[in-house]
Amino acid sequence: MKNIAIYARKVTKQNIPVFNQLFSIFEKLGWNAILEDSLKTQLVTKVGINPSILSFKNYKDFSTGIDLAISMGGDGTFIQTVKFIRNSGVPIIGINTGRLGFLANVSTEKMEETLEAVKRKEFVFQSRSLMKLDMENNPFGDDNVALNEVTLHKKDAASMITVDASLAGKYLNSYWADGLIVATPTGSTAYNLSCGGPIVTPGCQIHMLTPIAPHNLNVRPMVVPDHLPITLTVQGRERRYLVSLDGISQSIKQGEVVTVSKADFMLNVIKFEDNNFLDTIRNKMMWGIDKRN
Repeated sequence: MKNIAIYARKVTKQNIPVFNQLFSIFEKLGWNAILEDSLKTQLVTKVGINPSILSFKNYKDFSTGIDLAISMGGDGTFIQTVKFIRNSGVPIIGINTGRLGFLANVSTEKMEETLEAVKRKEFVFQSRSLMKLDMENNPFGDDNVALNEVTLHKKDAASMITVDASLAGKYLNSYWADGLIVATPTGSTAYNLSCGGPIVTPGCQIHMLTPIAPHNLNVRPMVVPDHLPITLTVQGRERRYLVSLDGISQSIKQGEVVTVSKADFMLNVIKFEDNNFLDTIRNKMMWGIDKRN
């Protein structure tokens, strides 16, 4: 590995020392930093890095010449980094500059030893599936993929909506609720978890349909094979609703058909033996910790 892409949302007083440490590690390892365009502008202004350093603007820049992507921030930043990677096959690692994340789960304290392990190739690739959204007017353009979830939900009205769902062309159910989440295994610990959906280990070839505040309490989250396309339509008292991909929303008309299917490419996430999903979920959820002590 030689050319490393770096993405972060903001450069603040709190994380400037982390960036300085990162550039020092890069110099030690002989790596070339390639910065996201707006991040480069912030670092030139606030840190005084060399303005001649290389940068990238969109996913097309990942088609060649980039060996690794580093996300600096939390899980939201990690997801934004994935939108640059898309189907390029470039592996990603998440360094968390805040609290422990499910995706960005490398602490800044372990940043140097982690990147040294990457240099020695002491890691494994964990493949994560993504979802693709298809609509007639394609409001998301090239950004029509999601790592966590696709969500249909109401826009402004307080009244519930009805989301009709079909699986591989066969009618499944009409969800009378505030909305419906279709989640990947990666997204099982995101919005899906908040709405009572199951936790799923990465690598499972499934999707989850989880209603948001359903009117009927006997309507439960459902796990389905990820190779079966899911067709959704929404209806209610309003004319327009929202469809979201990993939290980015677009307006949708009543009755408009939304098709969710597994993307034809996977994301390569760098993982280490001493920092796996089971450790992360146990620590994040504080399982086994007795608060009485």
